[in-house]
Amino acid sequence: MYRVDIANRGDYRFDVRSKDYEFVIDAKGKGVTPPDALLASIGSCIGVYIRKYVEGTRLDIKDFDISVQAEFSKEAPVRFKNIEVAVDLKGAPIDERRKAALLEFVKNCPVHNTIKNNPETEISFKL
Repeated sequence: MYRVDIANRGDYRFDVRSKDYEFVIDAKGKGVTPPDALLASIGSCIGVYIRKYVEGTRLDIKDFDISVQAEFSKEAPVRFKNIEVAVDLKGAPIDERRKAALLEFVKNCPVHNTIKNNPETEISFKL
């Protein structure tokens, strides 16, 4: 099971702990915002799957960049209405057949699948 713990001690700063790692989310823009973190999650998950594919097929892809952008809906409920992920393979020698296979493989990223399949979310309060 995956778990992160988030602590708020006032204002809009949140200290996030995952395993032995910590980072800050700040909704006032003094750090990564919650929407930024969501976009970073999908982008980096896709990056992990690109790396897995490259290792398994021994493709000659050394470095790549991923850009993720999204737009909020104008109607309620406020949410991202679309998310666009662009991967720059930096001119790697990859044919159309292999590129299509890579695309299908990265769509198996669990973050992408989670967003795509609208997971149930339960929220409870402890007092």
